[in-house]
Amino acid sequence: MALLGNILWFIFGGLVMGLGWWLAGLIAFISIVGIPWARACFVIGRFAFWPFGYEAINRRELTQNGDIGTGIFGSIGNILWLIFFGWWLALGHLITAIGMFIIIIGIPFGIQHVKLAGIALLPIGQTVVPKEVAQAARQKNAEEYVDRVRRN
Repeated sequence: MALLGNILWFIFGGLVMGLGWWLAGLIAFISIVGIPWARACFVIGRFAFWPFGYEAINRRELTQNGDIGTGIFGSIGNILWLIFFGWWLALGHLITAIGMFIIIIGIPFGIQHVKLAGIALLPIGQTVVPKEVAQAARQKNAEEYVDRVRRN
């Protein structure tokens, strides 16, 4: 089912938005100072091409460890990203989502575009993993949280 969803998605907006992400990545890469953002653009661009069956998740939530992208430098990077690239990628996803919501059959695609718009605003510190991996990480985190609460 994910394969069929991905094929339809690619035709109805995934191609254009994925190319938009890759264009942003190319511009960031060419600027030299934008190289850290370029990698994120290419990863999320691939996700924008084929999103069904995958999910974006915060790396801290996934690994239970902080890194440069999930700390203060990641926050600064997200602010810079938002100013230069994030708002127009999010706007593209939202406009496409509205178009998908208008045609009733496109509602699942519209929902996915709204999710990608959120990622477009603050992508630093995010990673794309299969849905099962994200679900397992969240389950493990929830179990650890419940254990901590019970001990206190």
